[in-house]
Amino acid sequence: MRILNIAFALAHVADDSNGGAEQVLWQLDRAATAAGHESLIVAAETSRISGTLFGTPQQPKKIEKDYYAFRYQAHVAKIREALATGAFDLVHMHGYDFYEFIPDSDAPILVTLHLPPSWYPQWIYKIPRRETFINCVSASQRMMAPRSTLIVRTITNGVRIPALQPLPAEQRKHAVILGRICPEKGTHIGIQSARRAGVPVVLAGSVAGFPEHLAYFEQEVRPALNGAAKFVGSVGYLEKNELLRSARCLLVPSSAPETSSLVSMEALACGTPVIAFRSGALPEIIEHGNTGLLVDSEEEMVDAIGKISEIDPSYCRKTALERFSVERMTRKYLEWYEHVARAAKPVLSQFGGTVGEAANHRTAELHDDHRCSPGR
Repeated sequence: MRILNIAFALAHVADDSNGGAEQVLWQLDRAATAAGHESLIVAAETSRISGTLFGTPQQPKKIEKDYYAFRYQAHVAKIREALATGAFDLVHMHGYDFYEFIPDSDAPILVTLHLPPSWYPQWIYKIPRRETFINCVSASQRMMAPRSTLIVRTITNGVRIPALQPLPAEQRKHAVILGRICPEKGTHIGIQSARRAGVPVVLAGSVAGFPEHLAYFEQEVRPALNGAAKFVGSVGYLEKNELLRSARCLLVPSSAPETSSLVSMEALACGTPVIAFRSGALPEIIEHGNTGLLVDSEEEMVDAIGKISEIDPSYCRKTALERFSVERMTRKYLEWYEHVARAAKPVLSQFGGTVGEAANHRTAELHDDHRCSPGR
């Protein structure tokens, strides 16, 4: 098969991506090429992939006023370039902005929703385009979505399970907060909870260049950093595993209706229990009392940190092996790709110099929607 994956505009796709959607795309690209398929990716030029990259400039560290027009033009240009290379069996779109870039093409399109369904413009669930399909990443996400004949699958996310032995609970000293740093992720609540519980906390992740994200870090997060709360920035795959493996728990204080949580799966794969707000898909991932604790307030998170040593690290890892492997996820996607390829005749994709009918629905307020993506 010949597959085109389109990332969120100007997003970095690699094993060290901070975004969950980008991590999923990276894994699909690896699995597709390993299976002998041709994989083409439209993503930031800094991406590290197995297939063929059509690279855009990477998202800047600070979002300026002219960013949106530039981002749109740069992404469109590379999509056009990729589609001009010939016939595709499938186009797989991953960005929350996918509706801005639907091509004028007869190739089947699969959209994986990585955000809460209500965060998308509601007309996307009625796109009048043949051979257009939507995949959800959790049961709760699908239940929150409006009724739509386009939603055909629920393929849950998966992560690599590292080859390591979990450390016993008594050797774990600190808590960890890992992922994008933005208001919805409640990073400051996690720091406060660890401080109140008398436990050191390590914060790892990145701050996107959106003004409100930068302001949140400077006003709410940076002032809370001290000897007991340390910020280490973005971490690579091996460093992340070691950080999680040595932690007594992962804190997920997100207020967003999470559609998934790769970082929770990664923590469990390292034998590290998770303490999370009872939000969205998190109760699907965390077995309360067995692989972590679900809480409803900062007070409960503080109490849970004191009790988390009762959770068995080996059971956390066993659960991750059984439920959250990346091999399961990629196998299900590739099986679905093959089903679509058999049902639809490959056609020559043509961009036609425009972005397609869906682009007419874009509005200024959608361009100004800077909410960070959950499932990170």
